[in-house]
Amino acid sequence: MDKHTLATLGRHLQSLRLASGLSLSQLAAEAGIAKSNLSRLEQGQGNPTLDTIWRLAVRLNVPFGNLVSPISVPLGDENVQVRLIDQGKDSPQVDAYWMSLSPHTLREAEAHSAGTSECITVISGQLSVGIPGNTKLLTAGQSHHFAADQPHRYQTTDIRATAQLTIIYAPTGAQL
Repeated sequence: MDKHTLATLGRHLQSLRLASGLSLSQLAAEAGIAKSNLSRLEQGQGNPTLDTIWRLAVRLNVPFGNLVSPISVPLGDENVQVRLIDQGKDSPQVDAYWMSLSPHTLREAEAHSAGTSECITVISGQLSVGIPGNTKLLTAGQSHHFAADQPHRYQTTDIRATAQLTIIYAPTGAQL
């Protein structure tokens, strides 16, 4: 991430943390990261992984898109990159992402907030997606919808894959 993107993420992260009434120590402990790392992120330093950003969004009780909405560049590393395309404002909230995965990549994603589901449509390449024990191998034009409130995975074959990832959050106030 470039310095401008890190600074933008840091300022936004800090404002969401303060709005939620959490101290730096509380959020760091709940997200399972070191307080010093969270402090550095809020100061626009460091190099957060997608998992770290996801954990922070979950602990702040905001959709991932709310945390990354001010950022217009892809997030991630050389193997997996995501970029927010659009963010719905209705209930349930629906966020759309562009996702790119390098060949021979296995991404194990942590469970998202209760009631969250994902629908992924492969644009190019091949991608195995879903919850362990119930994944689907998709090719261009194929989609798979699955519960994302449990650990799930994305795995490429020997070629790069691109996809549209749609995350559907539980409706506000829903009984789960």
